[in-house]
This record gives sequence, C-alpha cells and structure tokens, in this order.
Amino acid sequence: MPPHDFSPPSTWKIPNFMLRVEDSRPGASIFFDCVKPKEVFKLAVEASYTWLYTPLMAPTHITLVLRSFHGVAYTFGTHETKEINFSLDWIKSLEACSQDEILGVLVHEVVHCYQYNAKNTCPGGLIEGIADIVRLKAKPDKFYPHFHAGFAPPHWRPIAAEKWDAGGSMNDSRYGVELFEKVAGESVSSLYTLYCEHLEQTSKIPYT
Repeated sequence: MPPHDFSPPSTWKIPNFMLRVEDSRPGASIFFDCVKPKEVFKLAVEASYTWLYTPLMAPTHITLVLRSFHGVAYTFGTHETKEINFSLDWIKSLEACSQDEILGVLVHEVVHCYQYNAKNTCPGGLIEGIADIVRLKAKPDKFYPHFHAGFAPPHWRPIAAEKWDAGGSMNDSRYGVELFEKVAGESVSSLYTLYCEHLEQTSKIPYT
C-alpha cells in the first residue's frame, strides 16, 4: 500500500504542463504512437504523490522537451519551474512501440521535479534510486501484484551491490546517514542487510 493516506487525486495539485518538440525525427512519431502526453504526465505526477511526495513540494510548471541528443533524459530548473529533456534518438533506438519504457522514463524524470538534494549533500545514487523506486511502484506486476515490477526496462535486475547507494524531505537540511535511523528506526547498514535478505528470499520472482 502507498505510505500516505492522501485525499482523492482530484484534490492533488497538477502542475501546468507544456510540451515542445524541437525536431521531426522518427523518435517523435514513436513517442506519440506510444503515449498520450497529457495522460502520462498526470500518471507520473500522481505516482509521485502516491508513493512519496506531497502537493506542498509541487512545482508550478513542467515543460517536456523532445529533441535530439546523446543519452536518455535529464531534468533541471528552479523549485517552481522544471524542464525535462527527453532524447528522440533514444526513443528511436527502441525500434518498436515500447510504451512501458517511455512511461518509465517520464515517471522517473517527473519525480526529479519534486526532489531536493539536501543542499547538494545527498549521494547521487540515492537521488536516482528514489526516482527508480517510484518508477517501480507506479505499476504493480500483473502476475505478482505484491511485487511491483513497475515500468522496469528488460535489463533491470535487483542486485545486492557492495554499497547500499551504488544504484540508482531534504529541502531544508543536509544529508547524513543518521537520517535513515531517524525516519525508519534502523541504521542504513541494518536496512541494507534487510534489503539483501529480501532479495535472497524473492530471487525467484522475476521483474516481468
């Protein structure tokens, strides 16, 4: 279940959304064949509210820019105004209409629109991991409803890395590992041990 008991989605603050397409590469056609921009933007915002953030943290404007560049996507901006750049070259590389991967990237990037980085003290792996968790939680696995496979790309696999932050409410304070004990009642090393034990117990459950 989501961690918060929010009001119905109709009361949630949906930022103003603008879409800009900077060229007519094939990736643009694939994008529009796969998703309805307004609907997927609403889905991504509601996933952010459902699993992590509150309307108090919402930006007022989000612009999605579809253009050609190396990479997949990135987000930048002020607290009030955000811009997500999404690579048409990457979308084209999908070859087929890969709706879930496009949706997954958009959910991930919209989460970044809500995030703080603890005054530049938060590890990058934690920032990216939080966005990936919401991406995974946004859509339960159809075969294993308790196991949220979400919009995970085919190459994603849960692993127990050497360090807890190796993979992928801090707006007015600095980051420290003691934050985990304050919020969860366990040290970060204890939480990561529990995570590794969970992976071992569920290792036979696939993402897709």
